[in-house]
Amino acid sequence: MDKVFKALADSGRRQLLDHLHADNGQTLGELCQHLDMSRQAVTKHLKLLEAANLVATLRRGREKLHYLNPVPILDIADRWINKYERGRLRVLADLKQQLEGDTDG
Repeated sequence: MDKVFKALADSGRRQLLDHLHADNGQTLGELCQHLDMSRQAVTKHLKLLEAANLVATLRRGREKLHYLNPVPILDIADRWINKYERGRLRVLADLKQQLEGDTDG
Protein backbone atom coordinates (compact mmCIF):
# COMPACT_ATOMS: atom_id res chain seq x y z
CA MET A 1 0.00 0.00 0.00
CA ASP A 2 2.98 2.31 0.51
CA LYS A 3 3.69 2.26 -3.23
CA VAL A 4 0.09 3.28 -3.95
CA PHE A 5 0.24 6.21 -1.51
CA LYS A 6 3.59 7.30 -2.96
CA ALA A 7 2.20 7.09 -6.49
CA LEU A 8 -0.91 9.08 -5.58
CA ALA A 9 1.13 11.75 -3.78
CA ASP A 10 2.22 13.35 -7.08
CA SER A 11 -0.22 15.59 -8.97
CA GLY A 12 1.25 14.58 -12.35
CA ARG A 13 0.57 10.92 -11.66
CA ARG A 14 -2.94 11.74 -10.49
CA GLN A 15 -3.47 13.60 -13.78
CA LEU A 16 -2.33 10.51 -15.68
CA LEU A 17 -4.82 8.38 -13.76
CA ASP A 18 -7.57 10.92 -14.47
CA HIS A 19 -6.80 10.77 -18.19
CA LEU A 20 -6.89 6.98 -18.14
CA HIS A 21 -10.16 7.07 -16.23
CA ALA A 22 -11.65 9.33 -18.90
CA ASP A 23 -10.26 7.29 -21.81
CA ASN A 24 -8.76 3.94 -20.85
CA GLY A 25 -6.23 2.14 -23.05
CA GLN A 26 -4.05 5.02 -24.20
CA THR A 27 -0.56 4.89 -25.64
CA LEU A 28 2.33 6.93 -24.24
CA GLY A 29 1.97 9.39 -27.11
CA GLU A 30 -1.73 9.89 -26.47
CA LEU A 31 -1.12 10.49 -22.78
CA CYS A 32 1.66 13.00 -23.52
CA GLN A 33 -0.70 15.10 -25.67
CA HIS A 34 -2.81 16.01 -22.63
CA LEU A 35 -0.02 16.82 -20.20
CA ASP A 36 2.44 19.64 -19.83
CA MET A 37 5.45 17.39 -19.22
CA SER A 38 8.11 15.70 -21.28
CA ARG A 39 7.74 12.23 -22.72
CA GLN A 40 10.51 11.05 -20.38
CA ALA A 41 8.64 12.43 -17.34
CA VAL A 42 5.41 10.70 -18.39
CA THR A 43 7.34 7.44 -18.88
CA LYS A 44 8.87 7.78 -15.40
CA HIS A 45 5.45 8.45 -13.84
CA LEU A 46 3.89 5.50 -15.67
CA LYS A 47 6.62 3.17 -14.37
CA LEU A 48 5.83 4.23 -10.80
CA LEU A 49 2.11 3.77 -11.41
CA GLU A 50 2.76 0.31 -12.84
CA ALA A 51 4.94 -0.60 -9.85
CA ALA A 52 2.04 0.43 -7.58
CA ASN A 53 -0.32 -1.72 -9.69
CA LEU A 54 -2.42 1.36 -10.53
CA VAL A 55 -1.73 0.99 -14.25
CA ALA A 56 -1.70 -2.21 -16.27
CA THR A 57 -0.25 -2.43 -19.76
CA LEU A 58 -1.05 -4.48 -22.81
CA ARG A 59 1.05 -4.77 -25.94
CA ARG A 60 -0.82 -4.53 -29.22
CA GLY A 61 1.71 -4.90 -31.99
CA ARG A 62 4.23 -2.11 -31.54
CA GLU A 63 1.91 -0.14 -29.27
CA LYS A 64 1.84 -0.37 -25.50
CA LEU A 65 -1.59 0.48 -24.13
CA HIS A 66 -2.02 1.74 -20.57
CA TYR A 67 -5.10 0.90 -18.53
CA LEU A 68 -6.25 2.17 -15.15
CA ASN A 69 -6.47 -0.48 -12.43
CA PRO A 70 -8.76 0.98 -9.74
CA VAL A 71 -8.46 -1.99 -7.35
CA PRO A 72 -5.62 -0.54 -5.21
CA ILE A 73 -7.60 2.70 -4.81
CA LEU A 74 -10.65 0.71 -3.74
CA ASP A 75 -8.49 -1.14 -1.20
CA ILE A 76 -7.35 2.20 0.23
CA ALA A 77 -10.92 3.45 0.37
CA ASP A 78 -12.04 0.30 2.19
CA ARG A 79 -9.19 0.37 4.68
CA TRP A 80 -8.63 4.08 5.30
CA ILE A 81 -11.81 5.92 4.42
CA ASN A 82 -14.92 3.76 4.57
CA LYS A 83 -14.24 2.28 7.99
CA TYR A 84 -14.08 5.76 9.51
CA GLU A 85 -17.29 6.86 7.79
CA ARG A 86 -19.30 3.73 8.57
CA GLY A 87 -20.24 4.87 12.08
CA ARG A 88 -21.36 8.30 10.94
CA LEU A 89 -23.39 6.88 8.10
CA ARG A 90 -25.06 4.39 10.42
CA VAL A 91 -26.04 7.23 12.82
CA LEU A 92 -27.44 9.28 9.92
CA ALA A 93 -29.42 6.30 8.62
CA ASP A 94 -30.86 5.66 12.10
CA LEU A 95 -31.74 9.35 12.48
CA LYS A 96 -33.43 9.39 9.07
CA GLN A 97 -35.45 6.32 9.98
CA GLN A 98 -36.51 7.89 13.29
CA LEU A 99 -37.51 11.18 11.65
CA GLU A 100 -39.45 9.52 8.84
CA GLY A 101 -41.02 6.91 11.08
CA ASP A 102 -40.84 3.15 10.70
CA THR A 103 -42.44 2.33 7.33
CA ASP A 104 -41.90 -1.43 7.66
CA GLY A 105 -44.35 -2.01 10.50
